Amino acid sequence: MTVDTQQMRDWIGRTAYGADGDKIGKIDDIYMDEQTGQPEWLAVSTGMFGSRVSFVPITGASAQGDDVRVEYTKQQVKDAPNADADGALSQEEESRLYQHYGVSYGSYDRTDDYSDRTADVDMTSTRTSGDDNAMTRSEEELRVDKVQQEAGRVRLKKWVDTERVTQTVPVTKETVTVEREAIDSGNIGDAMDGPAISEAEHEVVLHEERAVAETEVVPKERIRLDTERVTEQEQISADVRKERVEVQDESGVTRNR
Repeated sequence: MTVDTQQMRDWIGRTAYGADGDKIGKIDDIYMDEQTGQPEWLAVSTGMFGSRVSFVPITGASAQGDDVRVEYTKQQVKDAPNADADGALSQEEESRLYQHYGVSYGSYDRTDDYSDRTADVDMTSTRTSGDDNAMTRSEEELRVDKVQQEAGRVRLKKWVDTERVTQTVPVTKETVTVEREAIDSGNIGDAMDGPAISEAEHEVVLHEERAVAETEVVPKERIRLDTERVTEQEQISADVRKERVEVQDESGVTRNR
């Protein structure tokens, strides 16, 4: 594949899309074959927050506006073997990648014996060519999220309890009293009514009130369970890494940044 190397370098920073139209990630670097001098691989940042670098063959890739479209699907790129983005691909890493994508190894056929290949065909990054005298310093940042989890359960339970209740109730009953009255002009008529001497009986019915207990069910109150959200401040700690840059001149003076 004959490719304008400078044109390929202009792709760095653009977004790569797969053959299925899905977004793959940002092109971080382009790796070249040291033997042929031709661009061979796109190093694309993938994964959450671009935390992973995936390598995609540059064969068949083309610029479409401000983006770059490759001949492979997003899933193919996602499933590609891992390789360290350290500026060069080893022969073993490159062989696994070519095997995954099912393409020939540069000017060599994939069926060639691996040991017959020269050692200088490692893929190197275009960024090691000296065009850029800067290096990237990165550091980890703590990202905190919240998850919902069960903290416990509360239930309402009702049971029957029996207790003795005593109340005082006034009751009325009848009793017999005997009254004696002298004979006078006022009652002489009643006294003389009837035989002079005889036997007789007189009966009085006595009544009384008696306390009777009975129960009735009376609703007293309604009880329900509800939840309320209480916000508290909770501290979370984690170790984060950051890269430091050391500047050293020819005299051996070191300045840290």
